[in-house]
Amino acid sequence: LTFPLLSVTLLVSFGSSMLYGYNLAVVNSPAVHIKAFYNATWSRRYGHGLAPGPLTLLYSLTVSIFALGGLVGSLLVGVLVERYGRNGVLSRSALLVLLAGGFLGFSRELGSPEMVIVGRSITGLHSGGCCRGCRAVHGPFSQLGPLQPSPRGLEKTSYSPWRQALRIFICLGVFFAQVLGLPELLGEDRFWPLFLSVVVFPASLQLLLLHCFPESPRYLLIERNDVCGATKALRRFLGKHDVQDVIEEMKEEQRSLSSVEMVSVWQLLWDRSVLWQTLSVVVVNAGMQLSGIDAIWFYTNVIFKNAGIPVSQIPYTTVGTGIIEVVAGLIGCFTIEKLGRRPLIITGFCAMGICSAGITFSLLLQTALPWMCYVSVACVVGIIAGFCVGPAGVPFLMTAELFTQSHRPAAYIVGGSLNWLCNFTIGFIFPFLQMSAGAFCYLVFCGICLLVALYIYLVIPETKNKTFMEISHIFA
Repeated sequence: LTFPLLSVTLLVSFGSSMLYGYNLAVVNSPAVHIKAFYNATWSRRYGHGLAPGPLTLLYSLTVSIFALGGLVGSLLVGVLVERYGRNGVLSRSALLVLLAGGFLGFSRELGSPEMVIVGRSITGLHSGGCCRGCRAVHGPFSQLGPLQPSPRGLEKTSYSPWRQALRIFICLGVFFAQVLGLPELLGEDRFWPLFLSVVVFPASLQLLLLHCFPESPRYLLIERNDVCGATKALRRFLGKHDVQDVIEEMKEEQRSLSSVEMVSVWQLLWDRSVLWQTLSVVVVNAGMQLSGIDAIWFYTNVIFKNAGIPVSQIPYTTVGTGIIEVVAGLIGCFTIEKLGRRPLIITGFCAMGICSAGITFSLLLQTALPWMCYVSVACVVGIIAGFCVGPAGVPFLMTAELFTQSHRPAAYIVGGSLNWLCNFTIGFIFPFLQMSAGAFCYLVFCGICLLVALYIYLVIPETKNKTFMEISHIFA
């Protein structure tokens, strides 16, 4: 790796993937303080506080609105990248984060719960465009790694560690949110607006430094047909003068893309030749979010409180789960090319399903056996580890490998949209599911995880090192 390439990789990941992970977990620690702020504001406005049901509804909306913003961002990113380029999208996204930080940081001073909700939706818009949209993030660096011939013909693809590295930054973002949420740092009531608005610091750093790096060479050549600009950018990133071989590879890709007619989402859904591939994308992406991992990230403290963990120990227990998450993400990143996609994702979903059932049984038995609270913690750790090892990163690679270039963008739109919609669903309904079903709510996640694992085992083949035709024959 050259220094400019490594620098832009870290900068983009720090300002996008890490922020996505941070925003997933940042609402967990200050949940009690935010609810108290909502209740006090409502009391000042209308002369009475909020009942538990409406208060839970308002807070659930605050948590889950992030995903609706992410859905909008992921749908818009393709058009924005074509118009403004990768650096342009990242710069504008950073400005959105600064705006969101202003809403979140001054919400208590202005007595406005609406500002918290709006700020959360804007951070979701940023994450959808920069992280789950993937095109804006991968553009500057994923195409600059060592290129290898793709088994699908003229296409060239970068090594998957470039993409898998984004998983690590998401895990680090979650971990930093858990650490900053400790009582000794920003976990006190007076600091929660600052805690939510910390996102402005990495966004500001990205905004200041991004102009120091050239635009994505692939974007300059393929989208803008700027050979001179692409050559200069490649020389800067790769640290060598002779980049003609890479230029020729990009021109070859440009010619192959120009001859491919892209299908729409509607055409993809009605194309019977890829029916099972499309269904597999739907099952895997929906199952990834409905597995309960979002409930763990959004409501970790509530889950541990219900499990019987002493309130004073909950923040430190949460940080411990964050450490496990980072380690599991590293394991998944380094083993996916050796073990393959299928074993990791099946193992991950099975582990999550078993651990979800384990939480139910431990909660039912904790009255008779007080030490069962530690079993609950172990099961939460198991869910996080199982997710990070397999389901966290495999669906993205699998979507790319199940489709040809003509169908791939539409498949990503389907998978990404389901990701965000299911993320919103879990974030919104989990508190109510927990109130109505109690300990048995985790059996819903158990059933989903095991059914998805069974589907993958019966239907989806191993895609590692297989051509699209080979995969299509196996599906047929």
